[in-house]
Amino acid sequence: MTETIKASPHQELLERFRAGQRVALARAISLVEDTRPGFERLLHELHADLGRAQRIGITGPPGAGKSTLTSKLAMMYREREERVGIVAVDPSSPFTGGALLGDRIRMNNISTDPGVFIRSMATRGALGGLATTSKEVADLLDAFGFARVILETVGVGQTELDIAGTADTSVVVLVPESGDSIQAMKAGLMEIADVFVINKADRPGADKLAQEIEVMLHMRLGDMPASAGHHGVSLKTVQKHAREGLRAHAHEEGGWAIPVIRTVAQSGEGLDELQRTLDRHQVYLNESGELSRRRQRRLAERVRAVVERRLQRLVWERGQGDEILQASLAALEAGADSPYTVAERIVGELGVPTR
Repeated sequence: MTETIKASPHQELLERFRAGQRVALARAISLVEDTRPGFERLLHELHADLGRAQRIGITGPPGAGKSTLTSKLAMMYREREERVGIVAVDPSSPFTGGALLGDRIRMNNISTDPGVFIRSMATRGALGGLATTSKEVADLLDAFGFARVILETVGVGQTELDIAGTADTSVVVLVPESGDSIQAMKAGLMEIADVFVINKADRPGADKLAQEIEVMLHMRLGDMPASAGHHGVSLKTVQKHAREGLRAHAHEEGGWAIPVIRTVAQSGEGLDELQRTLDRHQVYLNESGELSRRRQRRLAERVRAVVERRLQRLVWERGQGDEILQASLAALEAGADSPYTVAERIVGELGVPTR
């Protein structure tokens, strides 16, 4: 009689995942989020299934209405019968590492939709607002077959640059109270946005902020008219020149003219235009070859992150790094030793040359 070989738990999970079972997706996410044994093997097995979803990053300062915008976009995609996966990244507690999970609460209106899957995650101290495991959870949602994967990140200023290496399309959400576009540029937002959204555009100052952002975007091209800074020239006139210049430059270079869209997420105003713009950007990425370039950069960064994670585990969990550190604290405090020589001993303990 032939003996039946029972599949391993991870193999069984993989089979159930590929069968489209949401419970298996939730288990896989927990496996990855908690970095349990076998999680990297699971991700390895699913790697060939990646690349089907459009990954949309939504970022911006706290209070910009990112969660409302995300939920409304998800509802619009569901009207087109597209399944949507959402990774809502909340700030971690510096003491427990747990997330506040406020975004999940604000998305209650779509949380019961079987075509929407929401996972709230903690940043776990990642400066860019997205820990490596958060990006790997986005991989799981992609592999599971969601057409759109939306990553909504915590607003943490300049470190939001991390979203640019994670999403195919980066949406920066501002509100009139965000301040002028010079402050936005200082925060690095000018460098990462594929689309600017001025949310809560029914408030005073929305038009002025939109005008300033368009002018600032065009100034990066170094093609502003000499009179742009003169008194008597209205911001609206300069904005018109800037908008025309951005479109002309994009047409000549075969690039993407970054749009500035006004929305009122609560009422739905402007969301149709935003959805059309996201679709247009997806077409542009595919036709220009930029999507492949972005994804290759993302994969290169992922390899580096996984290497760093494995090295840290070797040092602090399997090696004697913590013992060496604890034994050196008194000498460090007395000035008889320095962090650099202690680090050298810790790394040297792995057999890695330090010089």
